[in-house]
Amino acid sequence: MRDTFLGSNLAPVSGGGGLAPPAYTDDTLFSALVKAVRRFGRHTPGQWEDMKPATYGYGDLLKMTLALGRLVCKITEPGEHVGLLMPNMAVTAGLLIGASAFGRVPCMLNYTAGAEGMQNACHTARIRVVVTSREFLAKANLVEEVGHLRGVELYYLEDMRATFSLADKLWLMGFALWAPLLAVPRSDPEAPAVVLFTSGSEGKAKGVVLSHRALLANVGQILEILPLTPADKIFNCLPIFHSFGLTAGVLVPLFCGIKLFLYVSPLHYKVIPQLIHDKACTTLFATGTFLNHYARHSTPGDFRSLVYVVAGAEKLAGPVRDLWADKFGITILEGYGTTETAPVLAVNTPAACRQGSVGRLLPRVEARLKPVPGIGRGGELHVRGPNLMSGYYRYEAPGVLEPPASAVGAGWYGTGDVVDLDAEGYLSVIGRLRRFAKVAGEMVSLEMVEDIARAVSAEGMHAATCASDLQRGETIILFTTDSDLTREQLAAAAHGMGYPEIAVPRRIRVVDNLPLLGSGKVDYAKLNLLGTQA
Repeated sequence: MRDTFLGSNLAPVSGGGGLAPPAYTDDTLFSALVKAVRRFGRHTPGQWEDMKPATYGYGDLLKMTLALGRLVCKITEPGEHVGLLMPNMAVTAGLLIGASAFGRVPCMLNYTAGAEGMQNACHTARIRVVVTSREFLAKANLVEEVGHLRGVELYYLEDMRATFSLADKLWLMGFALWAPLLAVPRSDPEAPAVVLFTSGSEGKAKGVVLSHRALLANVGQILEILPLTPADKIFNCLPIFHSFGLTAGVLVPLFCGIKLFLYVSPLHYKVIPQLIHDKACTTLFATGTFLNHYARHSTPGDFRSLVYVVAGAEKLAGPVRDLWADKFGITILEGYGTTETAPVLAVNTPAACRQGSVGRLLPRVEARLKPVPGIGRGGELHVRGPNLMSGYYRYEAPGVLEPPASAVGAGWYGTGDVVDLDAEGYLSVIGRLRRFAKVAGEMVSLEMVEDIARAVSAEGMHAATCASDLQRGETIILFTTDSDLTREQLAAAAHGMGYPEIAVPRRIRVVDNLPLLGSGKVDYAKLNLLGTQA
């Protein structure tokens, strides 16, 4: 079996027509912000909103970024990694860009990972200083968990603001706001702009180092194919510590004049539809799991203003796609990506959409498929491109950059996803390599098992895992919120869908809710533990 070379997508995929993609070849996040201020003007009231009463124009965002970067300099050294433990607020984006502008490396801590997960992240990236907020910790019930962190110094934004002296104010108002590029050190686009952390489903979380170049390249790639304009308004409730929430939900609107409403949590299923309606948002980024909940807790009129709904981070279930089409008349645009690619690799567009696929590869992404023994079609996806990470930090070698490399060669990244490609270039994700069960010698996709369950019970939530079995190698376990679901129903559905009987789960476990990661994905690591206890 030979590799399939998909080539390099060098031309824009049809479906663009919105903003001209910015040229960010020599830019950093901060210099790109300065360009946006010059392009769209300082006085743009209502450009950004969050849960604070005030709104922010571009001049406000620039001022915030410079001031917060100056404050971070008081507690860190050049080149130092600094942890940011903050909610979805404008101030968080200001901290991230401000810290990187002054040569620090912001590391976005996942506050849903628990004390151990945050501690491991701090160790992996060699974080000494963590910037957070007392108000946020109290509201998010994180005071106790953060209190367990060891080997780090906590700095609270409320206290840091008091250290902004008269000299700092004179520097900001008299110089930095008017010559912003002279007010910060010269920076390299290849330097680290941010460190994000993987979910840790394969062990301890890895630190993904993304350069300014990678993030800005992905912004440009997205704008080449999605017809977004400054007339649009994005609603983003995906956490900024997740790459989808950061790049699509913050950087795209920031650098391109698109209005943005930042909301603190994707879990408020009843509140979010009303906010989207009240704020007249036109664009929503979310995971399929969250879209399912929003649809079931809303009325058809709540999403009247929405033009684009883009799903990513996990496979979009067919019943969710159908629910949005039937109830709201909205076609969900499914995309695909990984944290390591900043994150978007492919996405459907209004003009080029194939249901069941994740769209076509973005411009300037090269890809190869390597055959996987036991899986008849497609292969493991390996990619490289301008949006690829600089490398990993690993727990075993904290702070040591491991450049990307895969079975294809140095500079390539093996996604761990098995995908197929049709004649017109649309990608379909068959499943994660680690989400195949070997049952009686045959490879069975656990995502296929979940599709069968959804065909029987569209209203329920379903997730499949597997456990060792002395007779069959592995046995499939289905976790479901539908207490009426039976194996006989699943077997009949599998037969009708043309799926093999071997894909019907041996065991069904009813749960009240499926465990979710902060990004909205199902927490399969927790389910795997539950499966071993079944």
